[in-house]
Amino acid sequence: MPGMALVDRALLGPGPSNPYPEATAALAAPLLGHLDPEFLRVLDETCARLRRVWGTENARTLPLSGTGSIGMEAAFANFARPGDVVVVGVNGLFGERMVDVAGRYGADVVRVDHDWGQPVDVRRVLDAHPEPSMVAAVHAETSTGVRSDIKALAHAVHARDQRALVLADCVTSLAGIEVDIDAWGVDVAYSGTQKCLGVAPGLAPFTVSDRAWDRRVQRPPTWYLDLNLIGAYVDGSSGGRTYHHTAPVAMIASLHAALGRVLEEGLEAVHERHRAAGQRLHEGLGELGLELFAAEGHRLPELTTVRVPDGVDSAKVRQVLLTEYGIEIGAGVGAFASSVWRIGLMGHNARPERVELVLGALRRVLGA
Repeated sequence: MPGMALVDRALLGPGPSNPYPEATAALAAPLLGHLDPEFLRVLDETCARLRRVWGTENARTLPLSGTGSIGMEAAFANFARPGDVVVVGVNGLFGERMVDVAGRYGADVVRVDHDWGQPVDVRRVLDAHPEPSMVAAVHAETSTGVRSDIKALAHAVHARDQRALVLADCVTSLAGIEVDIDAWGVDVAYSGTQKCLGVAPGLAPFTVSDRAWDRRVQRPPTWYLDLNLIGAYVDGSSGGRTYHHTAPVAMIASLHAALGRVLEEGLEAVHERHRAAGQRLHEGLGELGLELFAAEGHRLPELTTVRVPDGVDSAKVRQVLLTEYGIEIGAGVGAFASSVWRIGLMGHNARPERVELVLGALRRVLGA
């Protein structure tokens, strides 16, 4: 039987993004066992590199086996008990998913709805309940291209009640824009490898503060995502490793390489590269007569949402970009599925030539 055709796409949608070359090369390295001392060294170094990118000293910082959504699942499975009040700021699809997942673990969810395209309002979230067990929000909402102020939210929550935990979804923000877990006071956060980290989908970087760890569920209703069990394998500080599940060793080696690439360039330089690429894209879209969707002043540089012009077939434009130019961009979500495009410039794609590639292709397809 013939194999799958190898097609090279410019992945400029909401994710996955094209990996850093170092991440791709690492996938071809000789495979090691998940208990091999050399692999465990790579795992330990990967966790240390993740701490630097997260901006944390949290001992419990690790890559979970699964995409970013497994990070969301693990967060609620390990830190939300049945009956706990969980306040969720909802301003897009992934806030909606937080509500769904928290409810499935029995939490008493208080949702604070916002118009899609707007950031989470700290005061409204704070006023939603006087004593929540957890407050959760998305830092970079992939469905709308909006950045919310997680620092302000976390500081406000802890200023009122030191017992409440703050959970942040950083799937589309980590290694693209500033994330500073310890300085912000975030207790639990998760991300995904397929966005700004520049790795294929498959891992969920995760970090937990000591305060949150002290309040963890001792026996979560999920075995696979039980951080007590996973931690006994990942943490070798006590001198031993307790087997839990077979770690995705090739993916961790790829993440290790990508993190090395990011840290060698320097986090500030990486953030600036994303900022510059996003700014040029925003300017170029304006020059094409296109209108941005996300609220001004809260737009993500790494994930841009743009309104589809009246009379333009959104799906047809995306199809032409894909088949004739090899460029993938994303449709909108929910009520905006046919009226918004999502254009990602994440990780290795946050470069001037990628910006000009998508702008040039759009100019031709739209006849602008």
